[in-house]
Amino acid sequence: MAEKVLVIGSGPAGFTAAIYAARAELSPFMFEGFQAGGSPGGQLMTTTEVENFPGFPDGGISGPELMDRMRKQALDFGTRSVMEDVTSVDLSQRPFKVTTSTQTVEAHSLIISTGATAKRLWLDAENDFWSKGMSACAVCDGALPPYRNKELIVIGGGDTACEEAQFLTKFASKVYLVHRRDELRASKIMGQRTLANPKIEVIWNHNLVDVKGDGWVETAVLENTVDGSKKELSCSGIFYGIGHKPNTGFLEGQIATDETGYIEPLQAGSTATSVEGVFACGDVVDQTYRQAITAAGSGCAAALDAERWLSEQGIE
Repeated sequence: MAEKVLVIGSGPAGFTAAIYAARAELSPFMFEGFQAGGSPGGQLMTTTEVENFPGFPDGGISGPELMDRMRKQALDFGTRSVMEDVTSVDLSQRPFKVTTSTQTVEAHSLIISTGATAKRLWLDAENDFWSKGMSACAVCDGALPPYRNKELIVIGGGDTACEEAQFLTKFASKVYLVHRRDELRASKIMGQRTLANPKIEVIWNHNLVDVKGDGWVETAVLENTVDGSKKELSCSGIFYGIGHKPNTGFLEGQIATDETGYIEPLQAGSTATSVEGVFACGDVVDQTYRQAITAAGSGCAAALDAERWLSEQGIE
């Protein structure tokens, strides 16, 4: 028998969608997957303290603990979950077919919450310092105590990097923007704001090639892209601002996406996609906010949209 609702991916969006679908007695089935952030639970599994998620006034909560609580709540309400990654979907027939390395499950409706993965440089040092002074989200982590009144580095030269650098100036003593070229790729107005900010210093024509420290980031090793020379820069944090990649490869073009792979909603204010009965939520559709709370909100919306659609189809 086909599932009424199948959730692909977890994280704040997927778990919230599962909670709402379960509360609506739709008995959702979930493939938690490994698409987002390298593990079930999404990018928050690589975040230490979350201080801006509502409801945790006393020092916040760790990313993994927040996801554990959301997961438990979804399961307690009746969500059935499998920690497998979806390898392909067949949206050409109904019920839809969702396939992993071990099984194929049919479903009348799908909620896609596979998120987006922050791009990295894949330095060996990331294995030692990620979440210990290295991050891909200044808005998530920049206000934490280890970064306050310290010198920080942002890697990149586009709008994302410039936005991250400007945000960090609220907390840092100084922000270095390290860019591999001799001019910013950001929009003109964003570039002008960045260059005019007295707390931001741009280091042109350099790449980050290594990171040093004793349990926490202390030094960035930079390489000149012109002459290959290297220099070391003291800092207490390094933030990547080089973009995200939406986890939509498994869809193989069966749902409308933009040129970068983000799923496009059928219309503004809806989680419906170009395929009837398929809904999307969280960072897989969001290039702007990319926060746990906005992902959770869109997960709620996706479950409500799916419930309404199933009712219209007479699938109770």
